[in-house]
Amino acid sequence: MEYYLIVFCVGLAIGSFLNVCIYRMPKEESVIMTPSRCTSCGTSLKPLDLVPVISYVFLKGKCRYCGEGVSAKYPLIELLNAAVYIFLLYRFGLSVEFAAASYLASILIAVFFIDLKHYIIPDQLVIAGLAGGILLMVYNLFYPVGFYGGDRSWWNPLAGILSGSGFLFLVAVIGMLIYKTDEAMGMGDVKILAPIGMFLGWKLTVVALLLSVLLGGIISIILIAVNIKKRRDAIPFGPFIVLGTLISMVWGHDIINWYISRLMA
Repeated sequence: MEYYLIVFCVGLAIGSFLNVCIYRMPKEESVIMTPSRCTSCGTSLKPLDLVPVISYVFLKGKCRYCGEGVSAKYPLIELLNAAVYIFLLYRFGLSVEFAAASYLASILIAVFFIDLKHYIIPDQLVIAGLAGGILLMVYNLFYPVGFYGGDRSWWNPLAGILSGSGFLFLVAVIGMLIYKTDEAMGMGDVKILAPIGMFLGWKLTVVALLLSVLLGGIISIILIAVNIKKRRDAIPFGPFIVLGTLISMVWGHDIINWYISRLMA
């Protein structure tokens, strides 16, 4: 039980860092060198102002210095990241798969909220994902990683990049040729599938991509049907990639086995 408490606290702390990334990366501000400050009055925040969730509750959702309200999204993102970590610990136990899944999940949470608001996926998140993917790829050469289904082939993660980023790049090129625009498919979507492919391998990446397209289609139709979006409105694809990837990361092999059993029936 103590592991869950430790993991929860670590999840909150990293969730707090994700808030910094989500706020600063679209503005091209440093997420490390610049001290944390109030977004309203600009006052530099002290350590007691930055305790995840607790500071927000203790200060009643307001800045200690200017009294302006602080968005509830900050503690919610911290809690979301911590909750995802707890679920992944329950699913994978204390393992390399848990560490890798938690690392990728945090990157994807940042991708979700940044792309949802700004329609961009920062290159910093892609690079961070690739760095982790390379480490996992090297580790798999010596000890099999569950995401790859026990396949220790060096090319499996690279095939994951091809099946994800390669496919979306092809879609983007076809879209540019048909619609005469470079906005048919954002290149950020193409890039983020590179680290996803490295983490999941080609099989789970295919599942993630299929789920992303399916979820994107269903949710987009619903948004249009309830007049939240219009047919010509841009809808970011990044959040659907995030959801599809998280589902595939946790249940991807189960989905593959279910599909194969249906084919064999």
